[in-house]
Amino acid sequence: MHRLLRIAAAVEAFSLLVLLANLATVHLPAIASLTGPLHGCAYLFVIIAAFRLPGLSRPTRLSSLVPGVGGLLVLLGTP
Repeated sequence: MHRLLRIAAAVEAFSLLVLLANLATVHLPAIASLTGPLHGCAYLFVIIAAFRLPGLSRPTRLSSLVPGVGGLLVLLGTP
């Protein structure tokens, strides 16, 4: 589960970066429509994984709720 959390956190952060770069530059709807759902699914997966992973403190689990960087925050708080 920890490995899947690392992958989901990376996808969450990278997809947010792509969305923000698209918004700041050309704002192509196709990029937003492809990357948006990917980012949303990764965000939800991070939350579910953080709450199912044993041994995490409550604040670490709750940090998964921070949009965009929650997965990275959880990884910083894991032993």
